[in-house]
Amino acid sequence: MTGQSSLLLRKQLAGNEGGFFKATLTFPRNYPLRPPKMKFITEIWHPNVAKNGDVCISILHEPGEDKYGYEKPEERWLPIHTVETIMISVISMLADPNGDSPANVDAAKEWREDPKGVFKKKVARCVRRSQEMAYD
Repeated sequence: MTGQSSLLLRKQLAGNEGGFFKATLTFPRNYPLRPPKMKFITEIWHPNVAKNGDVCISILHEPGEDKYGYEKPEERWLPIHTVETIMISVISMLADPNGDSPANVDAAKEWREDPKGVFKKKVARCVRRSQEMAYD
């Protein structure tokens, strides 16, 4: 497997304005037939990012039918996708969380029930930490 590191500057994305969040894309040997995995290295509080940093988004799910019936095959990985289409999709997801299928249930609950309270405070803490660590 190979990896690629990227640095995202998030502006006006679900309250994470000004945050610097590092992530990795890890490509399988049979790429582009199979999707890469994306993981945030910098702590981020978001409904669609697991607490361990794994990104949960349809475009990075294995191709084919969804056994749970949430996603259409065309929403899942296709070999025509590129790093650019992945990044565009992830940035879109960060700006507009999907609360129906969260990877971080706690963040999703806070985002739905108290977006300007507890959720915003946790996001702000992650932004501050990301800014402090941006050039490490």
